[in-house]
Amino acid sequence: MEQSETQKEAVQETKQPSLLFDTLRFTILALLIIVPFRMFIAQPFLVNGASMDPTFENAQYLIVDQLSYHFSEPKRGSVLIFKYPLDTSRYFIKRIIGLPGDTVRIERGEVFIENTKYPDGLKLEETYVEFTKNDTLTVTVPENEYFVMGDNRTGSLDSRYWGTLPEKFIIGRPLIRLLPLNGIGLWPGDKTEEDNK
Repeated sequence: MEQSETQKEAVQETKQPSLLFDTLRFTILALLIIVPFRMFIAQPFLVNGASMDPTFENAQYLIVDQLSYHFSEPKRGSVLIFKYPLDTSRYFIKRIIGLPGDTVRIERGEVFIENTKYPDGLKLEETYVEFTKNDTLTVTVPENEYFVMGDNRTGSLDSRYWGTLPEKFIIGRPLIRLLPLNGIGLWPGDKTEEDNK
């Protein structure tokens, strides 16, 4: 009887270090997977403000794809998450309007794109814009930069005010909208150039 009790205690003692080792191993493995995933592939983003109404509303929760733009160029109509060039501690969400080399012309709130493909100008059909502003502006977008605007044109601090967005400040694009639950979706807010034809 005493021998079996001693054996039980020995078995219990060997299990405890094993449990501690397994927990430590699991934690290290989780950190090795989660930290690089969050730093280089995808990260959460909370919409703050009304500059993208009605496409994205305040407090919506997004997962941002940080990987795609390492392999392909951003496209007109895509939504971007980026560091605000005048204060890189702040993050903005806006839509790409002008690509490098484009001339963006805004006439009484209507947006036109002029480039080698559209020398006479392409008027953007922006069905996602509900709040317009009767502004007028012409800007030629430098290489490696983008002209971005919020969908809420009356309430957006964007390229019309602080200039074009250097590519180096781009974080990524919304991959998934998780909240609100009735708005869950993949690639939320994306509109391609084909939508404007």
